[in-house]
Amino acid sequence: MTETIVPKTPNLDLAHYRFIIANGPQEQRADAKQKLEAEIKAKNMAPFYALICQDELQKPLDKSLLETFQKANTEEIAKLEEKLADAQENLGETEISDALHAKAEYLTNIGEKEKAISAWRIALEKTAGIGQRLDIIFTLIRIGFFFNDNDMISRNIDKAKALIEEGGDWDRRNRLKVYEGYYLLSIRDFKTAAELLLSTLSTFTSTELMQYKDFVKYTVIASVFSLSRVDMKKKVLHAPEIHEVLHEIPHIEEYMSSLYDCHYAKFFQSLAAVEETHFRTSRVLFPHMRYYVREIRIKAYAQLLESYRSLTLKSMAEAFGVGEDFIDSDLSKFVSAGRVNCVIDKVNGVVETNRPDAKNAQYQQCIKQGDLLLNRVQKLSRVINV
Repeated sequence: MTETIVPKTPNLDLAHYRFIIANGPQEQRADAKQKLEAEIKAKNMAPFYALICQDELQKPLDKSLLETFQKANTEEIAKLEEKLADAQENLGETEISDALHAKAEYLTNIGEKEKAISAWRIALEKTAGIGQRLDIIFTLIRIGFFFNDNDMISRNIDKAKALIEEGGDWDRRNRLKVYEGYYLLSIRDFKTAAELLLSTLSTFTSTELMQYKDFVKYTVIASVFSLSRVDMKKKVLHAPEIHEVLHEIPHIEEYMSSLYDCHYAKFFQSLAAVEETHFRTSRVLFPHMRYYVREIRIKAYAQLLESYRSLTLKSMAEAFGVGEDFIDSDLSKFVSAGRVNCVIDKVNGVVETNRPDAKNAQYQQCIKQGDLLLNRVQKLSRVINV
């Protein structure tokens, strides 16, 4: 089967540069700014330039430059509308559809969000095939990613799912899983994101959304967070698709293998490196950086404590390569919040585990659900008697 190359419409690299300028590491900002400005000039992106000039580019709006962009935009749109009018008067449905697509693509590529969305909706109405309709919806999802519009992304993912059920092909089904997984990362649903991304490891073709090495990076980061050690070994550590590109992604291999192999000092070091290298440079992961790092520390502490009834604060600190005061302070926060099942005996410098009784927990849950059911039955009987 011939692989379909989907154009980068819009080019999400620009959204990445925009993020780096505003929130990324200081040493990367100048390069991102230069690349962003070059792309804006190359495509005469008047609407996008006006949108980001004062915020991200941090300089006053150049009215002369803006007018140059606007003039180029006006001339190109006039040509596209002329072609569309000619197609509507003299040609068939295919030519009309092509003209509508061309206009919508141009508006998308210059960053004219609302007009582009309207143009794609008109094109969608004039498109008959399920595959072509899905391609338009994927473009609308990418526009949502470009402008960080989560409502637009989720609505169009739902539309794509409905169309897929009507008869979407294998490639587009897999493409939708990647899009949805990427979106779920942005809203902190790492567990479902990991499931979707792992299911498309061997079939990834969505290079219009991200490079394959970025896809693997996101897959590993989500999987380390959400999978058990058994599943990590089977689905990630032994996955040949992941090992293919691991050498291109700094710190990721040591990050996942050190947690699995219980090398906690290395894990803490690689976690710090992953935070600095990958979370601070990703507009998808950055908003969830503190949450992710906190939760993954809890996972590492719980994994170590599972193997012991008790251990000293000193040995635990040595295992993680940190000081006793740090372990005491960090662990106590999670213990008091009920996130780690242990108690700290500060006087004797000992951490004692208190694993919850699984059978007792099931019994309590059964009692709780039984009470809830009885209450509902009582309410229902009162309604019936009335």
